[in-house]
Parts: sequence; structure tokens; C-alpha cells
Amino acid sequence: MHYSSSQAVPHLRHEQADWADGLVVGGIDEVGRGAGAGPVVHAVVVLDPDKPILKLRDSKTLTSAARSHLAERIYERAHAVGIGQASATEVDTIGLSRALQRSAERAINNLAIPLDSLLIDGNWDFCPHFSGKKTLITKGDRVSRSIAAASIVAKVYRDTLMIDQSHTYPIYGFEANKGYLSTTHLEAIAQHGPSPLHRMSWAPIRQLSLF
Repeated sequence: MHYSSSQAVPHLRHEQADWADGLVVGGIDEVGRGAGAGPVVHAVVVLDPDKPILKLRDSKTLTSAARSHLAERIYERAHAVGIGQASATEVDTIGLSRALQRSAERAINNLAIPLDSLLIDGNWDFCPHFSGKKTLITKGDRVSRSIAAASIVAKVYRDTLMIDQSHTYPIYGFEANKGYLSTTHLEAIAQHGPSPLHRMSWAPIRQLSLF
């Protein structure tokens, strides 16, 4: 099934329909797809209908402080949270599409409870391994609270990881760019070469590494 909506405030209509049918439903979202360094990360969140979390929004519309606060609330109040990732080496080796599928599968497998239904952000099914009910929702992080929660958890997790890596590889400014190819990031690659965290299959990095 596929839905789209332009609403900016996520709702629970898809979740409530599944809850009414006695299904365990989770929302899944990813971050890091377009980065030039670091992993792709998926999060799956299974909300508890008896423990609402206020002000869930698309992670891209929130400040860093708001995301961190909400991530803590999600861990405290959700039934379950699962995180999975695929490394830059996997992206280079098997390609981005398969790496995204692998990351999503790991996130689902890391849930403490089994899922019956999955709300998927976007219009591409990156969870072919999941055999339960699947609902694709365009701009799902703006529509579904479960997907919005997943977007927040994934973003906070990956940002924290890249900030930690900035201490190991300080010349690339990962604490500021989180692995995305900003001008200063590209300049650092051109001057010092790529790190083990960089995706060598990305054209800008591959071209710079030739010099």
C-alpha cells in the first residue's frame, strides 16, 4: 500500500488502524543516504499507544537540542527501538541500495519484539526481507508519528557517531558536516586524502583520490 500527504504534523491514523486489528506496528526511517562518509543508519520505533510522546516531528525540522530531548523520550516511552547500520565499506562493496536494505534488516532484527506491520518512509520498499504488512508513505516522517520518531532516533544516533569519529579524524570536520560533502570537507579530502570512513565509490571522493 502507498500513501502521500503534505501535512507537516504527524498523526497516528495508520498506527491506530493497525492497533485496532491487534497488530504490532513500527515506523522505519534512515539517515546518511547522501553522505560521503560514515554509515547509513536505520531506526525502527514501536510506539506505545498508552505513553504518548508530544511534539514528534520530522527530524529535519528540529534543532539538535530538540532532537536529543525527543530521542530520550522515545527510548523511555516506546515499546521498542531498533537500530541498524551499513558501513561505508558496505556501501562501496554492494552498492547503496543493497546497503540500505541491509541496514534496515539489521534495525528490524535488533528490535526486542516482533513486528506485524511496518510503516516505511518514502515510495521505495527497502525492506524486501520483511514478510509482514508494509505501508509505504511518501514524506512519512511528516505524516506518521512512528516514522517521525524513527527519523529522530536515526539522526541522533548517526550524528553522535560522526561526532565521536571527529576525534579520531579531526581534519575532516565530521562534528560539523556529519560526513556530508561540504566545501571544507572536500578541501580536507583533497589536501589529506580520504579516511577509512569515506565512501570511495562516491564520484567527488573517487576523483579527488586520484590526485
